[in-house]
Amino acid sequence: MSLLETLQEALAAGRFDLTEHATERAAERNISDTEIREAGARAIAIEEYPDDKYGPTRLLLGFTALGRALHIQVTDSPSTMVRIVTLYEPDPAEWEEYERRR
Repeated sequence: MSLLETLQEALAAGRFDLTEHATERAAERNISDTEIREAGARAIAIEEYPDDKYGPTRLLLGFTALGRALHIQVTDSPSTMVRIVTLYEPDPAEWEEYERRR
């Protein structure tokens, strides 16, 4: 199983925890655990940050059941729990098809 598949499986199953920053962003942006599970289940990796302050991380793009796009930055950890660093709804003015920076 690839790292991405492992991350998708853990997110879909609700096996994730959020940093304090991610918890604050989720509350501010009204992003629920259900939406994280939905978007994470079929997320794709769009960027990698090998030198991030949290250790290697990657940015995932996924969509909720209602079609809401979410970016979820997670650590590349071999743990059974996925650590979410931050999450947000990407701004179309900054992202082409939510995948590529403008």
